[in-house]
Amino acid sequence: MEHSQVVNTADLVAYQADSVISRQVLGKPTGTVTLFAFDAGQGLSEHTAPFDALVSILDGVVEVTIAGQPFQLAQGEMILMPANQPHALSAKQRFKMMLIMIRS
Repeated sequence: MEHSQVVNTADLVAYQADSVISRQVLGKPTGTVTLFAFDAGQGLSEHTAPFDALVSILDGVVEVTIAGQPFQLAQGEMILMPANQPHALSAKQRFKMMLIMIRS
């Protein structure tokens, strides 16, 4: 992605059948911004991260589970996943998200 360029965020990553696709759009020592496209039935198994992670839904619907508590998120919604707390994502239908991680 170029500096000073207007883009449609959801258009920067495409769905693929039976897959999870990711594209890092910004990577710095202090953090990253990564876009994901999940096909229906795909997900990320429970894991932890050493930093807070902000998830913003660009398209579709996802179930995010944080420390055992499920949350349903749809386009335009976001959730903060706290550092060192187990979390998982499950695509009940296909969805796209932006993941922002700040390492400080």
